[in-house]
Amino acid sequence: MFFSGDPTSRKRVALGGRSSKERDTQKLMEQTRMERDRRLWQRKQNAAAIIIQKCFRGRKAAKAERAKVREQFLSRYGSYCQNTDRCCFCADSDYLRQLFFFFNARNAGDYTVLVETCRGMLNLVRDNVNIVSLFAGVDYLAVHALVDHRVKNLAYICILSLYQNRQQLLVPDAESVMQSTVLLEAVAALIDPKLPWACKTVSYLCHRNVFALFREIVLAERENVKTSSSTGKQSGVEHILGFMISHTGQNSCTCPNVDPQFSFSSQMLTVPFLWKFSPSLKGVFSTLGLSQHYIHQMSLCLQNHANLLPGDISAEYPGYACLLGNILEAAGVTLSQPACPFEMAIDLAAVTTFLLEALPPIKSSTQKAKEDAAMIEEDVDSGDDIQIALDADLERQIISSIDSRFMLQLINILFGGISSVGDDRSVVAIGAACAFLHVTFNTLPIERIMTVLAYRTELVRVLWEFMKNCHDNKRWSSLPEHLSLVPGDAPGWLLPLAVFCPVYKHMLMIVDNEEFYEQERPLSLRDIRSLIVILRQALWQLLWVNPTHPNASAKTALRGNTSKQNPYEFVRNKVSIVASELLSQLQDWNNRREFAPPSDFHADGVDDFFISQAVIDGTKANEIMKLAPFLIPFTSRVKIFNSQLVAIKQRHGPHGVFARNRFRIRRDHILEDAYNQMSALSEEDLRGLIRVTFVNELGVEEAGIDGGGIFKDFMENITRAAFDVQYGLFKETVDHLLYPNPGSGLIHEQHLQFFHFLGSLLAKAMFEGILVDIPFATFFLSKLKQKFNYLNDLPSLDPELYRHLIFLKHYQGDIAGLELYFVIVNNEYGEQTEEELLPGGRNLRVTNENVITFIHLVSNHRLNFQIRQQSSHFLRGFQQLIQKDWIDMFNEHELQLLISGSLESLDVDDLLTHANYAGGYHKEHYVIDMFWDVIKGFSLENQKKFLKFVTGCSRGPLLGFKYLEPLFCIQRAAGNASDEALDRLPTSATCMNLLKLPPYRSKEQMEAKLLYAINAEAGFDLS
Repeated sequence: MFFSGDPTSRKRVALGGRSSKERDTQKLMEQTRMERDRRLWQRKQNAAAIIIQKCFRGRKAAKAERAKVREQFLSRYGSYCQNTDRCCFCADSDYLRQLFFFFNARNAGDYTVLVETCRGMLNLVRDNVNIVSLFAGVDYLAVHALVDHRVKNLAYICILSLYQNRQQLLVPDAESVMQSTVLLEAVAALIDPKLPWACKTVSYLCHRNVFALFREIVLAERENVKTSSSTGKQSGVEHILGFMISHTGQNSCTCPNVDPQFSFSSQMLTVPFLWKFSPSLKGVFSTLGLSQHYIHQMSLCLQNHANLLPGDISAEYPGYACLLGNILEAAGVTLSQPACPFEMAIDLAAVTTFLLEALPPIKSSTQKAKEDAAMIEEDVDSGDDIQIALDADLERQIISSIDSRFMLQLINILFGGISSVGDDRSVVAIGAACAFLHVTFNTLPIERIMTVLAYRTELVRVLWEFMKNCHDNKRWSSLPEHLSLVPGDAPGWLLPLAVFCPVYKHMLMIVDNEEFYEQERPLSLRDIRSLIVILRQALWQLLWVNPTHPNASAKTALRGNTSKQNPYEFVRNKVSIVASELLSQLQDWNNRREFAPPSDFHADGVDDFFISQAVIDGTKANEIMKLAPFLIPFTSRVKIFNSQLVAIKQRHGPHGVFARNRFRIRRDHILEDAYNQMSALSEEDLRGLIRVTFVNELGVEEAGIDGGGIFKDFMENITRAAFDVQYGLFKETVDHLLYPNPGSGLIHEQHLQFFHFLGSLLAKAMFEGILVDIPFATFFLSKLKQKFNYLNDLPSLDPELYRHLIFLKHYQGDIAGLELYFVIVNNEYGEQTEEELLPGGRNLRVTNENVITFIHLVSNHRLNFQIRQQSSHFLRGFQQLIQKDWIDMFNEHELQLLISGSLESLDVDDLLTHANYAGGYHKEHYVIDMFWDVIKGFSLENQKKFLKFVTGCSRGPLLGFKYLEPLFCIQRAAGNASDEALDRLPTSATCMNLLKLPPYRSKEQMEAKLLYAINAEAGFDLS
């Protein structure tokens, strides 16, 4: 109203929001859009209604027209076509045109008309009427288009009618059987390969998916096997399918390719046990060119093949398993034919590998029992994965098809054409063979086929030459990715090792010592040294450098990650296991007779950090220690073992200061007293300190306080007495090595309890670090590792029996003439008993075919079966103190060292280096110089006696006297050097590893006094 002095105009702000005019515009546009959409939808509905009405009216009109034509047809030709003649099939006749127009396979009347039409055609053909002339007259070429069309439709509606009326096959009567037979014979006559329209007709039927119709027909007939086999209908289906599959794939065939989803392979080969119901069809399919064509077609669509298969009949009959069974059964016939091509074997290996990989593992009863035991022992969580169980008959079909004959033929064809290892052809063959065998090993029971692969094929030689060539050239050829189950950038040695290791390992279980060491078969010792390097480097790469499961063992990972989930990871874990098993086996052979330095088995990367990690559960180093301990030097493993013992003792520390267990042992009844008192101890008490007081022959307690030395003396004496062969619990081999006496039960009623006690006794010695002089046989030490013994272990037990078995193995004549049977005679203390090696063995003669089985059954009986009870009870007692994981770190040879120390002479220089002096003695003292000269001049036996005199044990520490606790010490005795003082004998304090030595004036006097003291066997009375 009044001028405020501000010349600018004030902005007007609408506090009510957007104007009503703007809102009205937006609303109008939205309403317009909705109206437009409604009109569009209305137009679509009207158009659809018109189409539906048009279709309905058309169908109604067609139905009426078909009914009209059907009525005219029946009135003219009769309900049973009784008014027909050969002119009805001519090109200018309306008979077939009308039939095709009104025919409905579900109409019973139409079905009858079709049957009678086919019957009439067959009768004319049987009356020597040429079928081409019947349909085309005198000039086929002039009317071939019309004739071809009619023949194709006639054949198709015959098959369609069989499909639509297939339920009649379940409850057949004579009439329905006859009708279906007529239709099948008519189709067979129409597609005869000699006819000019055969190619076009078969092509038309394939594109109309008749294999899917035939599948349902065959499945319906399969429900009534008795009817199928007695009526001959199945032979009619076989006849038609035989014509169709033999036509497709021939060189003269011009048919376009059929959709793989509806091909013969997808539809018919997925019928369970197809060949059982169609044996003649199997013969047709198995012909060389035909099976090669179909298997090649399957290999082309390999990766998508599982999605192309029809729905499974049931969970027990998955399509891929049925397809696999039928392919394998037919392939066995194909491979046996001469000149089977290399390409066929490659395609077959690829297809079967793909299908086998999808198969759930099929294990033998023995494998199932072992895996169940392992799962229980390791308490592995199986998760929520539920494996589908195949039908037992289907499993048998697959297993029986991949038999030794199949393996022999397939591998020989794959490797037969290899001229030089390393070229493209050999790489393809090796990739196909390794992929197939790897999946087979992990899916099927392999006991029956492993010997054939090892001894009757070139598998080991070819794979070794391939690996050796690649290793020498430092370049590994990449296997074809579509054949090898692993990525193209995976190490080239991975899959060959996955197959080579288990096969060569199986060979080593069968081969004898002469073949391995003297004849150097199957590999030379030089090649084996190279193999050791390859295996060692591969294991170190897989387990330490680039592990897939840094916090899980390979065996656990193998169970938790199936090949279906991650094939590459599965192969890595499998190689880790089989390579470690083979390398361990090669180390056993090297321990029997050294052909490679022990350091060849040691990985290059083992350092102090690795050792520190190895004692920690869950680390990579700890898992390597469990899976491949031989990669770590023996001395390092002994340190780890000792550290584990120390850790256990520290956990039981509260009972370690004061011994709760005191034994009073009579020297002349040491075994009985020790058995009675030690057997009463609990496992916890066994881990604690035990103090011993000896009672001499006069019933007087010996002088001396047990600070550990008397207990060591007790352990050495008790083990010498208990393991003495005179006591009857153990026997000696020809090399004076100990093993349980199979006849111990004839001598001691409680022999098994004694074996349990002896196992605890040996474990206590190892637990306390006391070396005992007990030379065990290698095959018995295997029992502490829960390992199985084989033929090559037999020479250490019975070399004469071993020679006889090897004679049988290489016998060139007829072994049946030797009159041997599957029985063995046991002779214990003059009592002979006869045992069967197999059920019914008394009546089963040894022949050239089963002699290898006989040899290994005899070896198993002597090495494993006879001492099974004694070994089992010994092991139970042993494992009270020594865990299985600790023992698994060592092989049998190393385990003997762990028990008894080195068999070599006592290292006096090492004892001198780590000796201490007291009471006025020092390193340069003349008495000390005389002392060491005297000790070095002792025999080995006297040196061991001296060591026992001062330490309580005749053997030094395993890793040297540096680890003797406390260190050996020489203390001056008899302060003055009077004659009376110098006449004293040297004494010792074994608990302190202390020698009290008077200052003798001469070497002769010192030697005489020392020899008297160490040979007096006066117990601790000298103290």
